[in-house]
Amino acid sequence: MACVVDLPLELLEHILYMLDPLDVSRIAQSNRFFRKIVYLTPNYQRFWRGLYLALPLDDPRDTVTYLGNPRLRRGTSAMGRELQRIIRARTIVRNPQLSRKGEWKEVLTTLLELATTLPPVPFAESECTSRNVAWVQRLLQDGAFLDIESTTDDQDESQMLARLHTWVGLTQRDVTRPRARVASRAFVYDLRNFRSENLFGPFMLDGTMRVDWKCMWALAHVYGMKWIEMEKEETGDYSDRDVDMDMNNEWYSCPLSLPFCQSVIPPGMNLDTELDWAGVEGLWYLGYSFLDHREFLSKDFILFYCLPCVLSDALDTSIFEGDDVPEMHASVTMYFRVISTEHDPDHPTRPKINYAGELDGQFSVVGYVKLTSDDQTWWHFAGGNGDQPVWNCEGVGLGGVRSQAGVLGTWSTVFHDAEDPVGPLWMRRQKFIVD
Repeated sequence: MACVVDLPLELLEHILYMLDPLDVSRIAQSNRFFRKIVYLTPNYQRFWRGLYLALPLDDPRDTVTYLGNPRLRRGTSAMGRELQRIIRARTIVRNPQLSRKGEWKEVLTTLLELATTLPPVPFAESECTSRNVAWVQRLLQDGAFLDIESTTDDQDESQMLARLHTWVGLTQRDVTRPRARVASRAFVYDLRNFRSENLFGPFMLDGTMRVDWKCMWALAHVYGMKWIEMEKEETGDYSDRDVDMDMNNEWYSCPLSLPFCQSVIPPGMNLDTELDWAGVEGLWYLGYSFLDHREFLSKDFILFYCLPCVLSDALDTSIFEGDDVPEMHASVTMYFRVISTEHDPDHPTRPKINYAGELDGQFSVVGYVKLTSDDQTWWHFAGGNGDQPVWNCEGVGLGGVRSQAGVLGTWSTVFHDAEDPVGPLWMRRQKFIVD
């Protein structure tokens, strides 16, 4: 009587490739024959490599890091271990109670690698082609895992979770829970969070200029919600737009999100020799939000917004609730041109890029792009009329280098007086330049 073990080995492997890795593991425990195929044959690592490539994930050989560097080639044994890490991370996301002591950092590292190591696209107009993006979105779409900071008091893990949240973008929980938006607004519009120690930008207050991803997430939340509101007010729907709201899939997407994070690297471009590696030169959209306290009569709000240095940490944040918060938005379009580059000894293949921009021959900006000590893309500029700078921006690149996710940061004045404004700023290079 014929049975399944009588089938050719190649056919059995093909059948196993069609199964989820967890099911393959269970089958391997069913008898010695399948255990030998999965774990004990001389070429079992080849089997695990094939199992990895059968998953709905990007082929690692086609991906680059968020800085545009080709991913280091890994042997078949490494791919097998990586697959096990990925499946374990998926298990923990679905049921966090199954996590072992000290396992959170490994899970977050795995998810961040999947979200930040993607295949590049050749043009800004290219659609998202990454299978990693679709896989991560399906796994995290309800936002529950991204909302578990209370389960860890490790600051590194909290920062990793916030970075993952910032890359993924808005989820159902972020959009439908007013209290979460209140908390993000209270952080972003509080001048006490932006000081000389972090150059009034989304950086740590310890002076290291490492990115503060909790601050970045608050900025992304505030600006993303404002973006969705503006799109709804203008169109009433989201068809054929950069914003998608799918209640059935519980997913909310705007340009500050994972589908826009693939690096844009034109054919033949080598970023290791490209002086404008960040894609600075071109036409840019700059959008920024701020609070118009002149339209708001609450004394508590005036104090919160204008005199943060003298307030206690226990200020009532309910002033940010409801529909009466005077959150305004404005935007400009500017053409940036590279004026020089400077060698960066800490990042030899990513020099510092100095650039300038002009608006209608009057308002001008001068800035630079460089890598931080933690290898994030730091954008800075100061702008004003003539030779007198008035406005200051400190931002961090979202997504992969040159991606359509753009740059997110803070804008304020160069004076940083107690009554001066502060708010989120988002920039993105335009897909087309219209004469």
